[in-house]
Amino acid sequence: MVCDMDGTLLDQDKRMPPGLWPLLDALEARGIAFAPASGRQYATLAALFGERGAHLDYIAENGAYVVKHGEEVSSSGLPEPLVRDVVTALRARAGHGADTGTVVCGKRSAYVECTDDAFMDKVRHYYKALEVVPDLDHVEDQFLKIAVYDFDGAEGTAEALGAFEGPARVVVSDHHWVDVMAPGVNKGIALEALQRAVGVTPAQTAVFGDFLNDLEMMHHAELSFAMANAHPDVKAAARHLAPSNAEQGVLVVLRALLERLDQDPTYA
Repeated sequence: MVCDMDGTLLDQDKRMPPGLWPLLDALEARGIAFAPASGRQYATLAALFGERGAHLDYIAENGAYVVKHGEEVSSSGLPEPLVRDVVTALRARAGHGADTGTVVCGKRSAYVECTDDAFMDKVRHYYKALEVVPDLDHVEDQFLKIAVYDFDGAEGTAEALGAFEGPARVVVSDHHWVDVMAPGVNKGIALEALQRAVGVTPAQTAVFGDFLNDLEMMHHAELSFAMANAHPDVKAAARHLAPSNAEQGVLVVLRALLERLDQDPTYA
C-alpha cells in the first residue's frame, strides 16, 4: 500500500486521519507493507508516524530517496555545480520581483538562507530536519533535490526553470511547490525499487495519489486510486476513483480492501 500524503492521506488542514492507526495495525498483521510517498523529506515523514515510523517504508523527496525499515533502498542526487546554477537562477528571479523561497534538500538535512516568516511557515510543515545557513552555495551534503515555494503559483517558477530540463527534471509537485531533481527521478521509479526490495509485483500493489507528482505511480500498480479531488491527469491515469481526502478516502478504500481480503484470501 503506497500513499501520497498532502491532498491524499492528510486532511485539508494537513492532519493525519485518526482512523489510520488501527488500519496500519491491520495491514501489519496481514504482512502488508505500508509506504508513504511524498515530496516531504524522510525525517518529516518518519516523525509524522511516530512510534510506527521505524517500521514503515518510505518514498521521500518525490522519489529521490527510498527507505525500507530505516535502511536506504535507493537515492538519486543532483551534482553540486547544477545545484549552484539553479540557486543562482532562483536568486536572480527573486531579484526581479518573484515571490519565492528556495530549499536545498540534502540527505542529512534541508537548508534555507531566506528566513522570511511567511516562507518559513511553509517550509516547517515539510522539513523537520532543517538548517538555516548564511549561503546555500557553501552547503556540504548529498543533494537530493531543490524545492521552490512560489507564492504566486508554481507554474511561473516551473517555466523559469525550464532551461534546466535535461540535466535535471523540473516537476510541479503542488499548486505552489516546484521540485528540481535528477533526470529520471519520480515516484514511479522509486516504487519499482521499493517493490523489488519488498518482493512484490504491481499486481500486489495499491497506490493512492492526487497530484502530478503522483502520476508515474499509477502505472506501477494494478490497484491505482486517484482521489476525488485529484488533478484530471491523475484521474485519467488511475484505474479507480477514491473519495476525497476531506472524506478520508484512503481509509474508506483500505477498509474495503481489507474486508475483501478477509472474505477471499486469494484476492491478494
